[in-house]
Order: sequence, then C-alpha cells, then structure tokens
Amino acid sequence: MKEIIVNKIMTNIAKYNNYDDIKLKEIKYGIESIYLTITKTIIVIIISLFIQTTKELLLFMLFYGILRLTAFGLHAKKAWHCWIMTLILFTLIPYLIKTININLLVYNILFIICFILFILYAPADTEKRPLINKKKRIVYKVLTITISIIYYILSYCSNNTIHNTLLFACTMQTLMILPISYNLLGLKYDNYKSYRKKGGTI
Repeated sequence: MKEIIVNKIMTNIAKYNNYDDIKLKEIKYGIESIYLTITKTIIVIIISLFIQTTKELLLFMLFYGILRLTAFGLHAKKAWHCWIMTLILFTLIPYLIKTININLLVYNILFIICFILFILYAPADTEKRPLINKKKRIVYKVLTITISIIYYILSYCSNNTIHNTLLFACTMQTLMILPISYNLLGLKYDNYKSYRKKGGTI
C-alpha cells in the first residue's frame, strides 16, 4: 500500500515539476516519512483507546515531538524495525506515565543525565539528512538544552501525569541521539563528518 501511494504522488510531482533526481529522492524520503508517521500514529492511538492511555499518549507525543524537532536522532533502517520500536515504546511509555510514581531523587538524577547527554550529543543526524551546517548544529543544541530546562521547570508546576511525561520525553529523546543506540541498529553516527570528507561544505 505504501509503495502504491508514494509512487502515485511522486509520479504527479515529477510530471508537473522540473526537479532533478537528487531533489526527487529528497521529496520521496519526506513523503515516505509522512506516510509512515501517519499510519503509525493511527495504530498507536487505536491501541491506546483499548488500554485507556490516550491522554498520556497524546501528551507524550507532543512533548517528545517538540524535542525531536531540535535534537533529531536516529531513524531505523527498515520500516518493520521502526514499527516494532514505535509499537513497543508508544504503548509501554504512556502506560508507565499513567501508573508509576518516580522517586524525586531518581527523577532529578535522570533529568541531569539527560541535560549532560544533550550537551554532548544533540543534535544527532542521519545518513539521509546530515546536519552539515555548523551554525545550525549549535543552534539546535542550544534549543534542545533550553527546551529540556523548560521541561524540568514545568515538571514542578504540573500534576503527576505531566511530571512523568516530561521526564519520559527527555529520556526517550536522549536514547535517540546516543552513539550506542546508532551502533545497536547498525547506523552511522555524525554523518556530517562523512559528508565533509567526501567534499561537501559545512
């Protein structure tokens, strides 16, 4: 189904626009990402309705999504890898948000670890989207750290659901940018460096 829809859209784009092959590949990658995001979102929302975690899921998707915009992070090589990760994480985490109470000391320690790892590793790019502009990488890092600080402050002015959601959003995003996470999935890390070696500009 995905190939049919994506190919049909790409056929129309190529027909009415004079794009080169590189641009068309970029557009196709974007369309595939949008399609995958929409279908995954529909499925996890349906699951959340059955296990009664819809509110927690939507809050987690919101706060995690905001961090993802600046910290970026890995994308699975294969669609089925992505599906498995999404179904497990976006089903399990909302359930944990709803059911657990995190010790305050543990909560603070986890947030501090997230801050440090954001400083060290955010933003993290991918092979298909290398972050080749140095100034943009710095801006994204500052924004990611700023957002995480806002989350930490906000977490002390909120109920337990928001409190847990903000921590899990930061923790999840931290896992998405770690070199070890890339290695476990067989992905290349710091792809902008490879781009530079091949003759690209920063």
